Amino acid sequence: MLVQILERTQKGDSDVTEWLIWFLQTLEQALLSAQTTTNKIINKAKFWQAHRQQALNTRQVAMLNTLLTNFYGKLTTKKWATITKCSADTALRDINDLVEKGMLKKSDASGRSTSYEVML
Repeated sequence: MLVQILERTQKGDSDVTEWLIWFLQTLEQALLSAQTTTNKIINKAKFWQAHRQQALNTRQVAMLNTLLTNFYGKLTTKKWATITKCSADTALRDINDLVEKGMLKKSDASGRSTSYEVML
């Protein structure tokens, strides 16, 4: 699409309106993406600042960082166990500990299995 717009701009009557529209729409999408990334970073920093006194194991720290950065979908005990390479019982203990500490909560959505989300 860009190539076609550039060719029409160069070979046509020199009207750059179509190119400017494309450029500004692309710039807007880039800025929105940058804002989303910035918001994730700020939320992650605020979360860790609020919970800096909590004693956590390495699995909990790693999973919380994943949840705060690039986790998609619902967090379940099974997913926790798979990602952290631990047993389902250990995953459940890790999750329950974080729920007690106010770092995770059970999701409101009900389904076949309980899911959890970060308390921001």
